Amino acid sequence: MAKRELLGLYGEANEAGDAVEGLREAGFPDTDVEILSSTPYPEGAFGEPKVQHRLYTFPFAGAAIGMAAGIFWLVSAQMSLPLITGGKPIVAIPAVFQILYEGTMIGAVLFTVLGVIFESRLPDGIGLYDKRIVDGYIGVTIRASEDDLLRARETLQRAGAVDIINNEGSIMGAGTPQGA
Repeated sequence: MAKRELLGLYGEANEAGDAVEGLREAGFPDTDVEILSSTPYPEGAFGEPKVQHRLYTFPFAGAAIGMAAGIFWLVSAQMSLPLITGGKPIVAIPAVFQILYEGTMIGAVLFTVLGVIFESRLPDGIGLYDKRIVDGYIGVTIRASEDDLLRARETLQRAGAVDIINNEGSIMGAGTPQGA
């Protein structure tokens, strides 16, 4: 069954935290609840669970892949054209260090950028939003099935929502149009 969204607007952070806690007690999973705010609150300020990230693994993997690519490139280049220059070995260790360092660093940097993009929790799409969030209101979005929408709405109202918005607009009749 398709899920629909409701957006509850709150004037105080405590009310938004109560809404998150109420939704959790009502049986809604944490993955279906999202907090929208123009003010930077620390993670967990509204009672949402701490999100585990794996960003630290990306630079290590990139460094290992970069070093392996550097070693492969150096060895294959020397093996394909084995020129002995001035009695030096075909694969000279001092010249290899810089190329391996550069390969390791570029792999680590590229994988770090990819890791930041991957772990940044970019939105799945454009959900509900209201212009009043920019004015200091805090939005609590819940994704619920048609059967659970009434229970979600009652939970948002019990927590002290100033307004509740669905895809069609305000369902509390506050009169302020939904913003995009």
